[in-house]
Amino acid sequence: MEIVGIDVGFGFTKAYNGKNSVIFKSLIGDATDIQFRSLMGEDSSTSNLHITLEDKSYFLGSYAELQSNIREFTLDQEKLLEDFVKILAVAAAGICTDTSAPINVVSGLPVGYLKRDSKKLKEMIRGTHEITFHNNDGKDVTKKIHIDKIHVIPQPIGSIFNLIFDDQGKIKDRALATQKLGVVDVGFKTTDFSIFDHLQYIERGSSTMDTGISKCFSVIANKLRQESNINIELFRMFKFIESGMIKIKGKEYNISNLKKRVYSHAASAIASDLNRLWENDWDIDSIILSGGGSAELSEYLSPNIDGNVIPIPKNIDARFNNVQGYCKFGRYKWGYSKFISDSPEEPKDKETPGEEPNEASNTPDDGESKTDKQAKGLSWLRRQS
Repeated sequence: MEIVGIDVGFGFTKAYNGKNSVIFKSLIGDATDIQFRSLMGEDSSTSNLHITLEDKSYFLGSYAELQSNIREFTLDQEKLLEDFVKILAVAAAGICTDTSAPINVVSGLPVGYLKRDSKKLKEMIRGTHEITFHNNDGKDVTKKIHIDKIHVIPQPIGSIFNLIFDDQGKIKDRALATQKLGVVDVGFKTTDFSIFDHLQYIERGSSTMDTGISKCFSVIANKLRQESNINIELFRMFKFIESGMIKIKGKEYNISNLKKRVYSHAASAIASDLNRLWENDWDIDSIILSGGGSAELSEYLSPNIDGNVIPIPKNIDARFNNVQGYCKFGRYKWGYSKFISDSPEEPKDKETPGEEPNEASNTPDDGESKTDKQAKGLSWLRRQS
């Protein structure tokens, strides 16, 4: 059985199974007939993403942005769950894995939606789904995606798991696992603040704010509308924000300085909320910045945060931090060697049905109290099913 981390965000959908990763915009469009197909241009697993699911055909991601007449994009949590999650999650799983056997999935929700929406998320994607991928060469590929078990965790803890677990789901950073950690997860719509002490989730210091990178995009798009009289959809802003330049009806607009002002203001607001929320948690050892938005805002955000901020490495895509952590945690929870037949490690003893894997083998042996606290934290996560 394969374990896949899946993260359907407002901006991007991500999936990771330990070997393959996939990312595309959380954008759904109507499938239209393409009269002519060029052999040039981008050629990747997501560049021409055309699927059929439950007898309905869709273009997804950048393909929908380029080709669809009707494009659907949302910043509403309920609409994301009802209309987007199944389509995007099943498509991402289908690209990421080739197995026809049941798979186990770990996913996450913003802490503010975790209790309310976990059950709904599981209902939307659990089960067997038949999906057809329509390729440019005319060869259709139909897959059955059987999602057996799904485990939903607070979104930001994925970034912690990505740091402390290795690819087999074993703890590699024992020191970090026994610290009190704060996570600032800046997404497209929301920013999550979470605290974990010896991996135990601390409710008091965890919250979700509607201050994601999309607010920055909205301010910039509104300014451009005032100058050009053109409404620019937020999902089209990514490449222009990155380059600092946008061309509208032949006229170039340099948005670099505007971007700096907007990002600086957003970072100040996030830091202010964070410092107020964590005012009494002065004993936090380290603060982790995560999420695609954190890469954009880190240079403005870090100086405003009170505490030891772990910098974002320049050679990684921060958008994958959570979903990679989901996969690693899934391997910890369900046991990596059970699912990998060619694992170089000795296989673990089979579990008795209904029992959890032996936790002691994955907890650090650096003092009874620390081990107990860490085991308690991970036991809490294991019980969520």
